[in-house]
Order: sequence, then C-alpha cells, then structure tokens
Amino acid sequence: MPRSPFTAAKAFWQTRIKKRPLVLSHAINSRCNMKCEFCEYWKQSGPEMTLQEITRLLDEAKDFGIMIYNAWTAEPLLREDLPQILQHARELGIVTFLITNGLLLEKRVEDLTDLDYLSVSVDGINSYKEIRGVDFKTKILPGIIKAKRSMKNPILMNCVISGRNLDDIEELIRLAAELEVTIAFEPMYEFSGIEKSIWKDIGVRDTDKYRRTVDRIIEMKKEGYPIINSYTYLKMIRDMSTYFKCHAGELILNVTADGTIEHCRVEKEPLGNVKDGLQNVWERSKKKRKQIPENCHKCLFFGYVENSLLYDMNLEVMRHYKWM
Repeated sequence: MPRSPFTAAKAFWQTRIKKRPLVLSHAINSRCNMKCEFCEYWKQSGPEMTLQEITRLLDEAKDFGIMIYNAWTAEPLLREDLPQILQHARELGIVTFLITNGLLLEKRVEDLTDLDYLSVSVDGINSYKEIRGVDFKTKILPGIIKAKRSMKNPILMNCVISGRNLDDIEELIRLAAELEVTIAFEPMYEFSGIEKSIWKDIGVRDTDKYRRTVDRIIEMKKEGYPIINSYTYLKMIRDMSTYFKCHAGELILNVTADGTIEHCRVEKEPLGNVKDGLQNVWERSKKKRKQIPENCHKCLFFGYVENSLLYDMNLEVMRHYKWM
C-alpha cells in the first residue's frame, strides 16, 4: 500500500470507507516468450483486450477510485501498445506497476518511461537456466542493469523459492544489494493444473534446508540488505503458516486478458466481465467475495499476504514492508 500520508489517507478512504478496491491487477496479455514448466499462464493463450478496451477500463478504474494499475502476465512486454497503455494510466493519475520475466527488458526499457514501478521475476542466478530455460547473466541481467540506469523509481527482483534455488538465495540477495535494487521472496505455489511429477521435481521437499534458507533471509534483512518483505511474512513462509485473514478480494480487482473479472489469481472464481461495468460487478459480487476467502486454502503470495496484514493494521508489517 502507498506510504506517503496523503496517498495512505486516500487508500484508507477507498478501501475502508468506500469499500472499493485499491489495485487493478490486469493480465494484460495471454502470450509468453517463456515456457516454464511450473507455470500455467502461458498455456492459456487466447483473446486479449484491445488498446481501446483497456483505455476504457482505465478510465472506469479511475472513476471507481482505483489508485494502482498492475500490468502482468503472461508477458506484458510482448504488447507493442504497452507504452500507450502506461501513458494513459499515468495521465489519469494512476500509479503504474509492471511485472515481467525480463527477457525483453533490455530491448524495451525505453518504452517504460511512463512506468512507476518495475518487478522482474528472478528465481536464481546459477539455477535460473534450470528453472526457466534461459541464462540469467546473458539474457536477464543486462535488462535489469539497463532499467536501473534509466528508471528513477525502485526496481524489484521477485524470487519464488523452490527446491531448485535454495543454494542461490544468499548470492541473489547480495546481487540485489550490488545492483541497488530491492528483492522480495515468496514460496512456490503448486497450482493444480500442473502435473504432479513437475512439483515432485521442483517443489520444496527438503523442509529443513528450506527453513534454514528463510532464516538466512531474515538475518540478511536485519543486516540491512534490501529485502522488502516484513518479518511477519518471512516467518509465515518459513513455517508455511497461513494464519491470517485474506483481504485480496477486497483490495484487488483482478481482470484477465479477455476482460473476465476474477476473485484472485488462485481462486479463479469469475465475478463478471469488464463490459458489465466495474462498479456493477463489484457490488453484485459482494457476497461471493466474502465467502471465497472463508473457504479457500490461503496462498502465500506476498502481495496478497502483506497487503492483507497492512489492511488489518499489523504494526510490524506497516514498519518493515518496504515495496512502496
């Protein structure tokens, strides 16, 4: 959530008083230039909203009080009209985020001049090729370095902890410090649509080593390394504890590439379509949005958990969660 007193007050008014979402999380396209075996998004290629439809969506989001536009999945940098989309959001006064795998970042960094915050998925250094199929140092790192030189606002490296990258974590944190970027961690979520043999291969099976790795992340945060996660969250993922109240469905409006509005990226319960109007879908789905988190198994995606804890005024998270 936003940090300045003014934007924090606006966020409080939007979410607590008006009971409306703060973030528009938009799967801006359905195509990807990676075929990661543990990911389901690239397998769902299909219709995408046009530039005109997206600008209308952003206009409506602004009128609805939404403050943040998060463009992600499958790979946003594959959209040629991305600069126009980001520019339109910025002209509306909406804060812009983008999540990318980084493969096209070096080539397209000049197209991100209207972007506020950039997140690059980086799951390791030496283990990156094994996990994602390309070499990190030659294909991804140059784009991060170029973006760092070009962008004024923070760049985040987001690392999903798996069974393959536990030996890479400390080196990755040191790289983030060297590059003067921030880094976030979250555990791998084993989506049901992926074959069990893949999870058996890539999932965390050495739980003792996993716990020691997360403890080292906590230690390095205390040492001053640029880790944005709160201590509360890091201890939760270390212990695989899901004892929190999820507010993702209250804070985030999730829109798929074809315009379907879903509850969240895990519980993909359709709530409506952007063509029905954001306010109409939001008000009509109130009962469903309340029921879903009561029955879900709770994921540990850091954006969902940290912001849910912020919503519940967790003081430690308010102090130590450093994304915005």
